[in-house]
Amino acid sequence: MKTRRAALLMLLLLVVVAAASWPQPCDAASGFCASKCAVRCGRGRGRGSGCLRSCGLCCEECNCVPTGTGGSTRDECPCYRDMLTAGPRKRPKCP
Repeated sequence: MKTRRAALLMLLLLVVVAAASWPQPCDAASGFCASKCAVRCGRGRGRGSGCLRSCGLCCEECNCVPTGTGGSTRDECPCYRDMLTAGPRKRPKCP
């Protein structure tokens, strides 16, 4: 009985260690998105947690954030630019 319990404990420990060392793909993207969105949302009208949240979701989906808010930077990230909200009123989703 003790051998079975020890084996189960070792298996559980092995699973925990393995899960902690698995690569987590969103971590690298999140750092990238957080820094890009902080710059984008720190400018003018886009301040606040709503801007950071929306920008972060768009960045995670598109893997990019346009550098500026003007017309000259709109084409840097077409995915980000073209995302629309759900529902009858299709508005730009990304700040």
